[in-house]
Amino acid sequence: MEITHIEHIGIAVKSIEEQLPYYEEVLGLKCYNIETVEDQKVKTAFFKVGQTKIELLEPTSEESTIAKFIEKKGEGIHHIAYATKNLGESLKEMESKGVRLIDQQPRGGAEGLNIAFLHPKSTGSVLTELC
Repeated sequence: MEITHIEHIGIAVKSIEEQLPYYEEVLGLKCYNIETVEDQKVKTAFFKVGQTKIELLEPTSEESTIAKFIEKKGEGIHHIAYATKNLGESLKEMESKGVRLIDQQPRGGAEGLNIAFLHPKSTGSVLTELC
């Protein structure tokens, strides 16, 4: 598997609107995209920091995985996403190395990316996204 860069760091928040002033006014970052990913029941906001991005994740339903994460652990870092040369091949390689996959196949994510998650029990307790 060839990782090209850290694609983004996902941060779970209760309200993107409430967090925007911190990222824009305090850190001086510019939010360039806000979108809702219906099938994941999440609203996202993106900020570029060099080649990497910060993704804020706001639940749009109490049943969303982000809502459950916030309820259990509170707001904060949710996942780290790595860009790979070939997502499908990367998933096969991870599985062959005994890494537990949450997503057996790539699926659609925010910004039109294909994504897949690795289970934190196989990744040192860090929810890992490949894209």
